[in-house]
Amino acid sequence: MSKATSSRPIEQPELRRSLKARHLTMIAIGGSIGTGLFVASGATVANAGPGGAIAGYLLIGLMVYFLMTSLGELAAYMPVSGSFATYGARFVDPAFGFALGWNYWYNWAVTIAVELVAAQLIMAYWLPDVPGIYWSAAFLIIMFSLNVISVKGFGEAEYWCSLIKVVTVLVFIATGLAMIFGILKGGETAGWQNLTTGEAPFVGGLQAMIGVMMVAGFSFQGTELIGVAAGESENPHKTIPRAIKQVFWRILLFYVIAIFLIGLLIPYTDPKLLQNGIQDIGVSPFTLVFEHAGLAFAAALMNAVILTAILSAGNSGMYASTRMLYTLAKEGLAPKIFARLSANGVPRNALYATTAVGMLCFLTALGKDQTIYLWLLNMSGMTGFIAWLGIAISHYRFRRGFIAQGHTLDELPYRSKFFPWGPLFAFGLCLFVMLGQNYQAFMADQINWVGIVAIYIGIPLFLAIWWGYRLKHKTRFVRLSEMQFDDADEALLHSERR
Repeated sequence: MSKATSSRPIEQPELRRSLKARHLTMIAIGGSIGTGLFVASGATVANAGPGGAIAGYLLIGLMVYFLMTSLGELAAYMPVSGSFATYGARFVDPAFGFALGWNYWYNWAVTIAVELVAAQLIMAYWLPDVPGIYWSAAFLIIMFSLNVISVKGFGEAEYWCSLIKVVTVLVFIATGLAMIFGILKGGETAGWQNLTTGEAPFVGGLQAMIGVMMVAGFSFQGTELIGVAAGESENPHKTIPRAIKQVFWRILLFYVIAIFLIGLLIPYTDPKLLQNGIQDIGVSPFTLVFEHAGLAFAAALMNAVILTAILSAGNSGMYASTRMLYTLAKEGLAPKIFARLSANGVPRNALYATTAVGMLCFLTALGKDQTIYLWLLNMSGMTGFIAWLGIAISHYRFRRGFIAQGHTLDELPYRSKFFPWGPLFAFGLCLFVMLGQNYQAFMADQINWVGIVAIYIGIPLFLAIWWGYRLKHKTRFVRLSEMQFDDADEALLHSERR
């Protein structure tokens, strides 16, 4: 008995299913509402016009919606913390799952460092004389503490951080509408004329539209965290579908209405919209609108909100990468030491390793400019899109194998209504956005190969990991008739008992 007890901490059921529906909803919202909306939305309006910005976000939003329904079907049926890595290994190729898992861990672990560097830039707004490395250390300790205590600590932190962001967007929308109808000052200068100024509503043609789609894609990254959190959610067969149905339309509503109001209230020709550096919060389109409304404290308010968004993203990154490393270790794809759980169900060894990668932010002490920040940002950029590709491919293969083995759609706790063209559309558009991230570089008179490598390095890295593992272990694509679904049923029943 003692031997069995000592072996239990490394078993999957020891993860605590403490995340409630409200946590899952806010985790998905928090993963999407951040600097992409608060800062970069201004540049999208300036470069593509209000019509181009809205169209770009709508198109990427549709793609993400298909991905979320695909993920919802997979996560509700097989609620495991490894999510994409497990699905990729089960339904595509064990080597594909291996590469997907390690790239996703790497993506979010490096993202922690990126967000900590961004926090340095934000804190310099208030305390410019304090070395940024001190702020990175303080915020890293906070993130670590929230994750090391229990999964509930992470969930509560994300809930309240996301709530702050949602309230900010709602206040912004209310303020914008009040200005348009003349209730607040500035309303007399707002109106439909800004939608037809110059070349508006569409500016810059296809090239500008692709740029908006890239920004929109990065802005929506984080919605897939709900799949990672499925392994520690209460009643995932009920809470996952509920969160999927509710969260995306709320997020899309926030983005589209907010950008529409920005287009109405600020001419796309306003030069301040193009200055979208995160360190200069005074040019956030939210700040500009609040200032036009006569709210003098707008810059400080938005600085605090964006700091919350940054820390929320870092906290989510620490959680996601820790769980992914834990699952890789559980399945024998990473050192077994990372599969150990603490008494309160936290994979602390995986958390220690992830935190160590997050310490890359301290490299910023070696330089006085933003070179390290941009380097880290480029490192983490591509793998989020690779995860989305993995979701689309895994869902397509899952559904085909599920039906091929005689199962019926009535057995699924949540069913995507858009199969098969939903995941196929998501795959095609996601691949298009990935390959088009820096296509202008190939058209220049002198190609900047250093810049190209910095942007696209994630793709050959993923392929090298995938095919390296495939050749070493002689894996192959899983046949439809060989896909295993029994373990998923057991996991679902276990979650119901808990």
